[in-house]
Amino acid sequence: MKNVIELKHPLIEHKLAILRDKKTGTKEFRELVEEIAMFLCYEALADAKLDEETIETPICKMKTGKLNDDNYAFIPILRAGMGMLDGVIQVMPNAKIGHIGMYRDETTFEPVNYFFKVPKDIEKREVIIIDPMLATGGSAIDAIDLLKSKGVKKIKFLCIISAPEGLKAVTKKHPDVKIFTAHIDEKLNENKYIVPGLGDAGDRIYGTK
Repeated sequence: MKNVIELKHPLIEHKLAILRDKKTGTKEFRELVEEIAMFLCYEALADAKLDEETIETPICKMKTGKLNDDNYAFIPILRAGMGMLDGVIQVMPNAKIGHIGMYRDETTFEPVNYFFKVPKDIEKREVIIIDPMLATGGSAIDAIDLLKSKGVKKIKFLCIISAPEGLKAVTKKHPDVKIFTAHIDEKLNENKYIVPGLGDAGDRIYGTK
């Protein structure tokens, strides 16, 4: 899976340890999700193209590179993906934001789409999908399918925790999409939850359980 990039850094491992702990409260959990999302975004933008501009420092004029935020859009998968949004927009504050609403059918474990709203010129942008968990890969595949149907050519996917089964499914269906993850976990259990994982990210972000 050459297009899967796992962040391996002591600081990330430290933050993940706190994030996974069932004793970690809602406030700290949210803050950690935002921080890890920021690190993922930095890594995902390592290949970003810069526009050359001339600026003037207190000493002299110089040519430098600047990122054009208009070339990008962040798309959180509702609802858990919203927990990562504040982190990524700290990296690129003027990027456009879209939303994809999905939930998992508790019987079939398949994603059900209920909302899709993206910028009108989405096909002209590089799109970065954000969702804390990549378990079966169903939601990621559906989100990528929807965006490609709108003409989007360059897509990246950011997640905090991923399962090998989900990564395999997404890279098989969409080998052109780069996936950035803070950690690849062991497996999925019989209920399609990531092991060891961190529980239900949406419930822990919003304190609904």
